Amino acid sequence: MSKNTIHYFFIAGETSGDIHGGKLITAIKNINPDSSFIGHGGENMEKSGMKILENTDTLGIMGFIEVIKHLPKMKKIMFNTVDIITKTKPNRIVLIDYPGFNLRLAKKIQHLNIPITYFILPQAWAWKANRVKTMISTLDQALSIFPFEKKWYESMGLSTDFIGHPFMDTINLKESNEKDYFKYHKLNSNHPILLLLPGSRKQEIKLHWPVFLKTVILLKRKIDNLQIVVSPAPGITLNTIPESFKIELNSRKAMRSATAAIVSSGTATLECALENTPLVVCYKFSFISWLIIKFMSNIDHASIVNLISKETILPEYLQNKMTPKNLAEALEPLLDISSDIRKNMLDKFDILHKNLGEPGVYKRAAEAIVSRNNKA
Repeated sequence: MSKNTIHYFFIAGETSGDIHGGKLITAIKNINPDSSFIGHGGENMEKSGMKILENTDTLGIMGFIEVIKHLPKMKKIMFNTVDIITKTKPNRIVLIDYPGFNLRLAKKIQHLNIPITYFILPQAWAWKANRVKTMISTLDQALSIFPFEKKWYESMGLSTDFIGHPFMDTINLKESNEKDYFKYHKLNSNHPILLLLPGSRKQEIKLHWPVFLKTVILLKRKIDNLQIVVSPAPGITLNTIPESFKIELNSRKAMRSATAAIVSSGTATLECALENTPLVVCYKFSFISWLIIKFMSNIDHASIVNLISKETILPEYLQNKMTPKNLAEALEPLLDISSDIRKNMLDKFDILHKNLGEPGVYKRAAEAIVSRNNKA
C-alpha cells in the first residue's frame, strides 16, 4: 500500500448491513483500489476485502429486553471498538444502519476528530428524534436511501444527501432463469405460490414460525393447489419444515417467482414490493418490548413501504393481531391473480418504484465518500 492509502473502519451490525457494506466497499475499491478496510461486519464485507473484527452473528440483537440481556457483551464490544479506533486512527469511519450501537460509538470517539459517514441513516423520524442532535454533532456526512428523509433531516438541521435506495441496483432474473427455478423446485407455474419470510433473527423465528405454519394450514383448506416456498435468512435454522415446502436460500429469486408472501416486518417488505410480489406484513416482539415501542413510536405504520407511500398499501398485523386467521384472510385475495385487491397493490408498487431513485446507488455513495475524503 502507498502512503496515500485511505484506511476505512466500517461497522455493520446486521445481515442487511453486511450486504450493503460489501457492495459499498467494492464500489470504493473500484474508485480507489489502494483503500484498506477493517471493522465489524459479515461474510459479504469479508469477501469484499475487509478484515472482520466482530461478526454480525454476535451483533444482531433486536428488542429492548433482548438488548438488556446481552448488555455486558455489547459493552465489551463497544470498549474494544473504541480502543481499536483510537490506536489505528483510520482516515474515515463508515457506519451502516445499526443506530443503537453506532450512534453511541460516534459520541465516544468524537474527540478523535475522525470524519464519520453514516450510510442508511437511523429512522429517527419514526422515534427517538433526539438522535438527530448526536448526528449533527458527530457526523461529517449523512447519506440517505429514502426520498423523504433528506427533507426531514434537513428540517432538523442535518445536511443530508439522498443517493437512492440500494435495492434499485438489483437486476431482474431473465425468463430462462425463472423457468430453471420452477424446474429445480418442481413447482407448477400455473398454481399459486406462497413465500414465507419469517425473519433474520433467532428471536423472530421463535415467535413467527409457528404462526406461519398454522397460517399455511388454514390457506390450504381453501386453496388445495397452493405451493409453499420458504427462504430462511443466512445463519437461520428452521425447525419443523413440512416435506412439501420448497427451500430457496436466495430470497430475491423466491420473491420474483412467488404469487404472494408473508413477511416479517423489515427490509424484506420493500424487497418484495420492488419485485412486484404482493405481501402481508407481520411482526411479534416480546411483551415488554412491545409496550415500550407502543409508547415511544411516532409513526402509524410498521412497514417501510407504507411509510414511504404515506398510506396503507400493505396489510400489517402486529403483536396480538398476528394470528393465523388474520394472515390467511389477508393473503387469500393476494393469491388470486384476478382479484382487485391484488391488482390495486401492484399499481401502488409501480408508484413506489419511481420514488426510490435510479440504479447505481453504491457507485454514487462511494463517489460521495471518496470526494469527501479529498475535501477533508
